[in-house]
Amino acid sequence: IIIGAGPAGLSTAFWCDELGLDTLILEQSEQVGGQLNRVYNPIGNYLGLHASNGEELLARFTEGIDSADFDLWTQTSISSVDLKAKRVSLASGEDLQSIALVIATGVRPRELGLPGEKEFAGKGMIESAARDRHLFAGKDVCVVGGGDAAAENALLMAEVCPTVTLVHRGKKLRARREFVEKLQAVHCITVFTESVLTRIIGEDDVVAVEIQRKQGLKPFQLAVRGVLIRIGVEPNTGLFKDQLETDEKGFLVVNSRQETNVPMVFAVGDVSNPLAPTISGATGAGATAAKVIASRLNARG
Repeated sequence: IIIGAGPAGLSTAFWCDELGLDTLILEQSEQVGGQLNRVYNPIGNYLGLHASNGEELLARFTEGIDSADFDLWTQTSISSVDLKAKRVSLASGEDLQSIALVIATGVRPRELGLPGEKEFAGKGMIESAARDRHLFAGKDVCVVGGGDAAAENALLMAEVCPTVTLVHRGKKLRARREFVEKLQAVHCITVFTESVLTRIIGEDDVVAVEIQRKQGLKPFQLAVRGVLIRIGVEPNTGLFKDQLETDEKGFLVVNSRQETNVPMVFAVGDVSNPLAPTISGATGAGATAAKVIASRLNARG
């Protein structure tokens, strides 16, 4: 059983079929692809393929696996997992038993947890500058974060917005030098370091944010019509709480064979790769897990 149908889960299933293993993928969403469904910018770093966005790359992936022989259940909610027993209990009441489990649950965007963050979803909260910046043309916006993703989104928003305010809690941005240099060259971008958002303000839509600049200074309000948050990601590991070894950030710990600390339980993709979360890494990890599973089963005879 593979939990999750992003690039890592799909790759695992493809290789399991190649190796003659009976395989089932469980996916809670209506469609497969995981984070590929939220990639709106061109993808040029997957060896041998170029795609204008995640949707196009996913279409290329699914072309290759349509002929594979594995079961895929979408819109399937899992209520609990017993990893030692290799048993998955579904919300429908059905229990599924397997010889091996592969966790490919990926990550989700980290939230600030501020008042207004959820309330203004679709009403000023920007999911992606690549996809949504035309909706905010001529409007002032705020971007939160200090890494590559925050810098890149701020630069994209600056193409259509009069002002872009980038808020980062650290003393300096973590983004690559080329991004920082580009930010400094764009006159409409203002960077507030050692600063945090404390509130998102609005009525029907976002109208302002409250910013706390440096400890001890009085918070102030900044009029904006859009807020984009890029403060990293969190692994989707709630189902496996207290059953698996994790690092300090909650990512699953695996060895070079994608094995967790529970025998015949594997983890692939971003949920176990905080250092290099890439599509290439996810698909490669899936192939590794499948080959190790097949090897373990062959050794059992």
